[in-house]
Amino acid sequence: MKVAVILQARMGSSRLPGKVLADISGRPMLQFIIERLQRSSSVDEIILATTDSSSDDTLAESGHALGLKLIRGNQRDVLARYALATALTDAQILVRITGDCPFVDPDLLDEMVAEFKLSSDIDYLSNCAPPSYPDGLDIEIFSRDVLLMAEAECINHTQREHVTPWIRESNRCRIASKQNEVDISSSRWTVDEPEDLEVIRAVVDHFEGRSDFTWQQVYALQMKSPNLFIANTRFARNEGSQMGEGQKLWRRAKRVIPGGNLLLSKRAEMFLPEHWPAYFSRAKGCRVWDLDGRELIDMSIMGIGTNLLGYGHPEVDAAVAATVAAGNMSTLNCPEEVWLAERLVAMHPWSDMVRFARSGGEANAIAIRIARAATGRDTVAICGYHGWHDWYLATNLQNDSGLEEHLLPGLEPNGVPRGLAGTVQPFSFNRLDQLESIASTHELAAVKMEVQRSGPPDPGFLEGVRELCTRRGIVLIFDECTSGFRETFGGLHLKYGVEPDMAMFGKALGNGYAITAIIGRRAVMEAAQSTFISSTFWTERIGPTAALKTLEVMERERSWEQVTTTGLELRRRWQELADRYGLSLTHNGLPALTGFAIKSPHALAYKTLITQEMLKKGYLAATSCYVCTAHTPDVLEPYLEALDQVFGMIAECEAGRSVEELLEGPVCHGGFKRLN
Repeated sequence: MKVAVILQARMGSSRLPGKVLADISGRPMLQFIIERLQRSSSVDEIILATTDSSSDDTLAESGHALGLKLIRGNQRDVLARYALATALTDAQILVRITGDCPFVDPDLLDEMVAEFKLSSDIDYLSNCAPPSYPDGLDIEIFSRDVLLMAEAECINHTQREHVTPWIRESNRCRIASKQNEVDISSSRWTVDEPEDLEVIRAVVDHFEGRSDFTWQQVYALQMKSPNLFIANTRFARNEGSQMGEGQKLWRRAKRVIPGGNLLLSKRAEMFLPEHWPAYFSRAKGCRVWDLDGRELIDMSIMGIGTNLLGYGHPEVDAAVAATVAAGNMSTLNCPEEVWLAERLVAMHPWSDMVRFARSGGEANAIAIRIARAATGRDTVAICGYHGWHDWYLATNLQNDSGLEEHLLPGLEPNGVPRGLAGTVQPFSFNRLDQLESIASTHELAAVKMEVQRSGPPDPGFLEGVRELCTRRGIVLIFDECTSGFRETFGGLHLKYGVEPDMAMFGKALGNGYAITAIIGRRAVMEAAQSTFISSTFWTERIGPTAALKTLEVMERERSWEQVTTTGLELRRRWQELADRYGLSLTHNGLPALTGFAIKSPHALAYKTLITQEMLKKGYLAATSCYVCTAHTPDVLEPYLEALDQVFGMIAECEAGRSVEELLEGPVCHGGFKRLN
């Protein structure tokens, strides 16, 4: 009977794009695999099965150049691709080889084909289910009829992506396994990671670039020179089949982006190390779809508080789309920045002027520059989290505990000029006495603080800060990048009736589009003209357009009342669950930014467990929720029912069950302390 190898390959690998054409001793890996397969005495033809994506055009050209038959099909439905390949051959015996197995062994293949031909009661034979050979020697053999039956009857998307699971698991096919005398399946000779390619190249170099070595020779080399194989030992066999596309991309990201991404708060390790989906394909309301197409309800930080009206609000997005169509940038200025400035001043009658930026860190740095220019002084006092710029991180130049209370415990201020030491003095929230002491020993340019931290200000605290700043000619700056628009229509300071000299807004202002604002009194803000504060992309049009429409929708729907009511209800229901299971909780934050912590030495492990179990139930969730208007009662009720079960598990752990046994990966990182 005729035998055809169907070689499955694509350029768009999640973990190592382009690997199938990676160089191995002067030729592409595809050619290296073909060289080895052509040494088989039982293979009659080789068909390259790749995708119909334009990204695989180069691979298709390489296949043609090597004289291979070629079929192109759906990227995800690999089973359908295999079925299409049968149109190119009349072979009754088909062999599945994947393009990440450069050491596929022709002698082993011949042994298995002979066994398959001799056994009339076998529909499927493999050496990898269960595995006993090294990872990278995988061979699967099946009849043409079985493949076509699987293609017709398999409806599971995951099974179709991996081609043969239905054959093995349907109980419709007669399966057999070839086992090695000794289980050496822990050896890794496949190519999924850059480290794998490093090992493969080292082995081929040892054999002077030849492709005619046997798998037994490779294993003997591994026993003799294990250092050649050490680079990829941390990767588990077939872990790719257990990893989501997001985790695969996150692993790639950490190779090319320091830390993996651009915001500490969004690092996968902050949520669920090794299992967090990490990336989204689309988002709407309070729902997010990951790269695997899973729909997840976001009961966590909603873009780090950026989308108070929910993801993809139709009116905001329509306004932005119209701006994109009309043009986002030009030599002339956009009128929206004037309209937005007037709108913010009208909302905050104490203010007169506005500057815009695109991130909270920028806004904070601008405010400090203006305050220093206005007062002619250098030193500032801070109480809160105010971004990443040098002026702020200089707090830790004198003492690495300076930012202990401000989300950055143990931070190393590397790269911050030592000359800034002493220019920033931290004080604790609700400790007016500390601020008085600082002001009595330093000529302060500014006091920068959040209006509320984990709890509200004590009676008289904000008023005392205001009086001190007025008395000493200090610029009082309220950082409302996070608190703005959550509990009032504008700054939270409006609730307390204390007026600063400057205030910053961000996060929710553009409902997901980048825009931040610094508002202030004319006497202070005009100092911006005496220094240099300027940036090209602060003049783009999308940010202010989004902000104008966001403010319009917020005012009409009184969104701050909605999210506050929802947040208070969440807090009440969390406490009910805790009481039911005998757990002790502390609550923190504004109602619209509500969070809880379980009083236990295992608090961080419990947070990880919550995220793990809720993810299985279709939720992005941990111990805090940035509420949006899409968090309606019909969303909250199923979420709380799911969380009830997890609280039950935590109660069992508090009674003696090991939480570590329940966790399927490492404990999440706490705060910003662990940066790597």
